[in-house]
Amino acid sequence: MPELPLADSTLYYEQRSEGPDLVWLAGGDQPGSDWHEFQAPAFPDFRNTTYDARGIGRTTSERRPPWPMELYAADCAALVEAVCDPPAILAGLSMGSLIAQQVALDYPELVRCAVLMGTYARATGYVREWEEAEIAFRRAGGTLTRAFATAHYGAFMFPNEVLGDDELWARLRPIVDRDYGERDGEELAAQWEACVEFDSLERLPGCRVPLHVIAFSHDMQTPPARGRLVAETAPDGHFHLLEGLGHCSAFGHRPDAVNACIREIVERYR
Repeated sequence: MPELPLADSTLYYEQRSEGPDLVWLAGGDQPGSDWHEFQAPAFPDFRNTTYDARGIGRTTSERRPPWPMELYAADCAALVEAVCDPPAILAGLSMGSLIAQQVALDYPELVRCAVLMGTYARATGYVREWEEAEIAFRRAGGTLTRAFATAHYGAFMFPNEVLGDDELWARLRPIVDRDYGERDGEELAAQWEACVEFDSLERLPGCRVPLHVIAFSHDMQTPPARGRLVAETAPDGHFHLLEGLGHCSAFGHRPDAVNACIREIVERYR
């Protein structure tokens, strides 16, 4: 089992194929293995590295929360230095995109470019209210039944095309159930706290790394305007809008469209 021991944690990671380094950063409470079914096979000419962030999967942390985004970035940077040939391409979704931003800002020498899916520079308005409410609910001991959690997070993962198509929903429902049906409330709250406290807006104008933001027109978690701000603030920022997709359409709904966009981006930085 591939593990990277750090000062206060042990990161579980996997690598597949050979070629330039492409590191995938999963969303909050999602294991790195989520990239194995739909993304890594579409990039066999890259060395695909996936890993579990603190608070999820087989990664362990001796340090208790809070885990600020700077710590998540330091973990990722240590992994890139240890098992990749930097600079590497980073591709992150949701919380993974925030980690990728932080790595690009704190360790620019390790990053060739960053692909940021479903991202933002800071949590404000509805996004912040929703994340803070989820954190408070979990820290108060709140739990959701598996069926309710699957229905609840399904609406945040996929667009109404999926929710309105019974056959499509039946096919994608197991993906939601796998990732969100049963969650550790304390560690989930710790990850979301890092997202709420994340704020890159003041530092983005000095970012030395090319940032490619991929936004999804039907994304309830991070509406496109959030990502557009990141792309417009970074000096080498680029904005890509995929119509009809939701926050997690990369997994089972329209991975072909997402992968094609990522492919077009990464080919510029081989």
